Amino acid sequence: MNGLIGLGGVLALLLLVGTAIGLTDRARFSWRWLLVAALLVAVNDALLTGLYGLLPNVIGGAWNWQGKLLALAATLVIAASPAFGWRRSGLTLVQAPGSLKAALPVAVLYCAFFVVIALAFPGGPATGEDIAFQLTMPGLEEEPFYRGVLLLALCQAFTGTKRFLGVDWSWGAVLSCVLFGLAHAFGFWQGQFSFDPMTMALTALPSFIAVWLRLRTGNLLLPILLHNFGNAVSLVV
Repeated sequence: MNGLIGLGGVLALLLLVGTAIGLTDRARFSWRWLLVAALLVAVNDALLTGLYGLLPNVIGGAWNWQGKLLALAATLVIAASPAFGWRRSGLTLVQAPGSLKAALPVAVLYCAFFVVIALAFPGGPATGEDIAFQLTMPGLEEEPFYRGVLLLALCQAFTGTKRFLGVDWSWGAVLSCVLFGLAHAFGFWQGQFSFDPMTMALTALPSFIAVWLRLRTGNLLLPILLHNFGNAVSLVV
């Protein structure tokens, strides 16, 4: 029940804030695509939690392998649909011409940021499963969803863009970063909503870099690799 209430809070924020933003530029706002984005968030959350505990965990392990794999499978099915498409969702190895030259210095800064965080907040002893999970599942599941199908849906909801740092930003791109942060920092527990500003900052802010890389290169390769690096580096530094 706590998970459902937390999800309801996130969806309410998305729809209220999204509608408020959309009403400022109605000609370039699609309420239908905003609803699609909300539905994507709900489906992703349900699968990550095994339908909120209703599905038996047949994979086991200390980490949520099953939830991540189910959510990834759903994302891939959605990306394969005509309304989305593999390439439009970033699931391609084709790089935008000249993008790697611009993206690699940003990738180095991204890695440096997480090395500093790992040194400032060292983790405890890591098991083989810890390392295996963090080197694979976070990036493989979260990037195709947040920087793939969800980003596409939100950019369809808000088609107005502003050119900044070589890419076209929309409110959809901003909201995808906010939702990523809320997924880690916002919840419902013991009868009240909770919010951790530090967790929000450490997740939402780097996600702007991931979105920039996704938009600049045209695919999810670097965001996936860097995401997994950021998650795993604290286990080995």
